[in-house]
Amino acid sequence: MEQDLIKITPNKEKAHSIFKMVKITLEMIKQIDKSKFPSNIAKEYYEVVRELISIILLLDGYKTIGEGAHKRQIEYLEANYKEFNKSEIAFIDDLRITRNKIAYDGFFVKESYIERKLVDIQRIIEKLKETVKNKLN
Repeated sequence: MEQDLIKITPNKEKAHSIFKMVKITLEMIKQIDKSKFPSNIAKEYYEVVRELISIILLLDGYKTIGEGAHKRQIEYLEANYKEFNKSEIAFIDDLRITRNKIAYDGFFVKESYIERKLVDIQRIIEKLKETVKNKLN
């Protein structure tokens, strides 16, 4: 499992840049009509979560590449950041699976999916953002 976790030099400047893009993506999501484009919103929320986790890895001096890289990021978060409990990790992984179905299988989520998951998605994003902010300071 370790072969897809690559040691790199931590890069705060790059982390700040990715964090800025995360904030822009969150602004963009607010503009998307959730009744027309719920699958796109689900994908974008997952991308925000994934990017935040990638910032954490970057600041810790790691990156993941290749097949299974996203899953490996989640496993890294679970192993190294105990403030994220099992249900939060499972929720992030469920988002990953849903995003993969959308991206690779043409799966469509309904608006009700976004409505049901929104509070949890936002809570996870805020928790990840706090972790990133603490590491950047």
